[in-house]
Amino acid sequence: MSTEHSGTDTGRAEREGRDGTEDTRGREDTEGSRKDTDEAGGAGTETAPDATETVEAATETVEAAPPPPLEAHDLTAELPAAPEPRSARFVRELTNGSAAITVLAIIVALVIGAILIVVTDSATLDAVPYFFARPSATLKAIGAAVGGGYAALFRGGIYDYTQSSFTAAIEPLLHSLSFATPLIAAGIGIGIGFRAAIFNIGGQGQMLAGGALAGWIAYALPLPAALHIPIAVVAALVGGAVAAGIAGVIKATTGAHEVIVTIMLNYISFYLLGYLLTNVLKKPGSNNPISPPALPSAVFPGTTAGLNIGFAIVVALTIFASWLMNRSALGFHFRAVGENPDAARVAGISVKQVTVIVMIMSGAFVGFAGAYQVLGQTTTGFTNALDAGIGFNAITVALLGRNKPWGIFWAGILFGVFQAGGYTMQAAEGIDIDIILVVQSVIVLFIAAPPLVRAIFRMPEPGHHRSAKRAHRPAVKTGAAA
Repeated sequence: MSTEHSGTDTGRAEREGRDGTEDTRGREDTEGSRKDTDEAGGAGTETAPDATETVEAATETVEAAPPPPLEAHDLTAELPAAPEPRSARFVRELTNGSAAITVLAIIVALVIGAILIVVTDSATLDAVPYFFARPSATLKAIGAAVGGGYAALFRGGIYDYTQSSFTAAIEPLLHSLSFATPLIAAGIGIGIGFRAAIFNIGGQGQMLAGGALAGWIAYALPLPAALHIPIAVVAALVGGAVAAGIAGVIKATTGAHEVIVTIMLNYISFYLLGYLLTNVLKKPGSNNPISPPALPSAVFPGTTAGLNIGFAIVVALTIFASWLMNRSALGFHFRAVGENPDAARVAGISVKQVTVIVMIMSGAFVGFAGAYQVLGQTTTGFTNALDAGIGFNAITVALLGRNKPWGIFWAGILFGVFQAGGYTMQAAEGIDIDIILVVQSVIVLFIAAPPLVRAIFRMPEPGHHRSAKRAHRPAVKTGAAA
């Protein structure tokens, strides 16, 4: 019987030894041996030492056993990627980023514009039937049409190299900056809304509201120039902010879509201003719905080429907008709501409050564009067409500038060059100015569809370099398999 108990205790010790609690195993085995000894009538007294020795031997065997070999483990995903050199990152972003997409979109648009110039030029069309007989004559006609058209665009929008003096040669650029000023201001306002995922399509109505207030102060309040211009500008900012703020409040309180609301407010502003110009703001003695001219103290001082202090103001507005969107807490709230309103709400940001503030800020910038029109461009009186299509063109400029203040700044200058140079193209070369509008539209089309540009020029997709580096990274093995 003692042999049977000893075998039982040994098996139990071996099983419990594998569980990993050495002290508890020894006590339990010893107590079990004593109980078996008592039941056997004293026979267990002789076998207890043997059972204890067996438990100790089993414990030593478990302790001496080597640990199981570690399985091979792939640390490829855990290794951090090697830092990319700054120069390589700059080159990659320059060639594959949004800047490259914008430049290539402009190039494609100019190519399409060249094709339109060719197919609408009478001299080229007359030479095409004789292409196989006199190919050089046809190519010469194509070159003359395209080269002459774009040369006229350059002379009318940037630098007129046919002038003898530098002052006269640089006047086209000043005209272009003058055309660009309201586009930049309104574009920044629209871009601020877009960054917050708010589609402000009410640029026309906000320009009319701001321009009407500024124009009324400009002719109705005789003040010194040091006060007249600032007060008129502030009134335009307030007018645009109120017109856009109405849409913001409606969206925040009722959930109405801002696109529908702002479009309807455009009509309200247009027809309301038309009524006021017919009955209240009408110039005395005039049969047309036009306001009196602005007083000289309210007119923006500037150059004879059309560029005035409004451009300096819009540069300051661009700097402020860049700081607002990239450096301020309020701008962070704008971007957070634009990226994910639900996450912003969880983080404690009031989405409704941000919506109203964004619309007010957006409308203020657009309102300055209205002030520029009545104080810097059309100072002889304004009508309900004072926006001149800028309210909608600003959407194009904002998209071309990627909704970033400095991007919008340069996009506005580009469109100003197109506008100023387009008139020279039409006057000097007989090219329809609508071709410039087609070029502008094609630019925005390609800007809005980056995959199309990447497909045309066979550019890699964003993040392609990361996946390529990950695919060629060597795997690191640890453990027994290493």
